[in-house]
Amino acid sequence: MIFIAARFRVLPDHADAWPEITRSFTEATRAEPGNLWFDWSRSVEDPQEYVLLEAFQDDAAAAHVQSDHFKAAQAELPAYLEETPRILNTLLEGTEWSELGELAVER
Repeated sequence: MIFIAARFRVLPDHADAWPEITRSFTEATRAEPGNLWFDWSRSVEDPQEYVLLEAFQDDAAAAHVQSDHFKAAQAELPAYLEETPRILNTLLEGTEWSELGELAVER
């Protein structure tokens, strides 16, 4: 799978609204064939920072960046950002999350 982690620093006036600002982009991406997940989280230390974890099967990410909703996001989202997002992009084996054995929960 293609695994991507990106950090978005949102302008202070838009930080609380970021989930709504990105809703249509998020929903359209999650509906794409080959999308495994597309999940936003907000930093507990910096309320302006959101982290996006996304994964795609095989080469599905290539179709993602060619989609109309991706192109719309490219045009619209930078106006809400304080700086260019930072990204990690890598290929990983598998298509699912593995258990973190070192913190196994036994009840």
